[in-house]
Amino acid sequence: MKITKIEALANIANDIRMGVIEQVYLAQSGHPGGSLSCSDILAVLYFNQMNIDPKKPYAPERDRFVLSKGHCSSALYATLARKGYFDKEDLKGFRKVESNLQGHPEMNKIPGVDMTTGSLGQGLSAAVGMALGSKMDSAGCRVYCLVGDGEIEEGQIWEAAMSASKNKLDNLCVIVDHNGLQIDGKVEDVAGLIDIKEKFESFGFYTLEIDGNDIEEIIHAFDTAKNKKGMPTAIIANTIKGKGVSFMENKAEWHGKAPNQEQYEEAINELKLQHIVG
Repeated sequence: MKITKIEALANIANDIRMGVIEQVYLAQSGHPGGSLSCSDILAVLYFNQMNIDPKKPYAPERDRFVLSKGHCSSALYATLARKGYFDKEDLKGFRKVESNLQGHPEMNKIPGVDMTTGSLGQGLSAAVGMALGSKMDSAGCRVYCLVGDGEIEEGQIWEAAMSASKNKLDNLCVIVDHNGLQIDGKVEDVAGLIDIKEKFESFGFYTLEIDGNDIEEIIHAFDTAKNKKGMPTAIIANTIKGKGVSFMENKAEWHGKAPNQEQYEEAINELKLQHIVG
């Protein structure tokens, strides 16, 4: 069922964030910063945009999602559990040896995961292949690929982008989670990466730049992308790393760090207060 109310989608994004914090805290391992920054995007994709059915996770006509920045798996797992692909109790096994919910998502173990990811820079190539395959067999599915702004320092991203443009993959939508930070600090300081929108335009993409933590802007961007014909779309989503947890926001140190008990309780309490009643 497609959810259209902004408040309901915001609450789902908030649920995803709480799921992220709980997973990373219980595992004492994970990547909360970039998982929190992309939670609004995942909420809109899975509850407002994508043609998917958790009861039919392998339906050939389904839309596909590739989490190219696979280290942010806790956000994807929280989303899939919230959508009903598996029991929320399974989230407690995050990063534990006996669990299917490992640090990077595996398509052969988890319903709803369309591509195994983790090696940065490779997810977009897989997404291009999926989109091209859908064009060739007239399946009609759309393919969404979420990449990190640090990740697009990888050259393979741009090889994939060239292929997407050459093949006029208007069923492909790339979302750049542009929170400005990676494990070593500011993205612009690490690799001098600037003008991301212009870079994708130069590779033949229709590009949009939005507030990636604003539900209405995200919906509008995805709707616009669906109507763009003859070329792939790139959405540059300006986000806040650690969004929703005050002491994590805009802090590179929370790229791959677990909260202690006091920090966990503070984070969960903050997120609970952000729940919209109505």
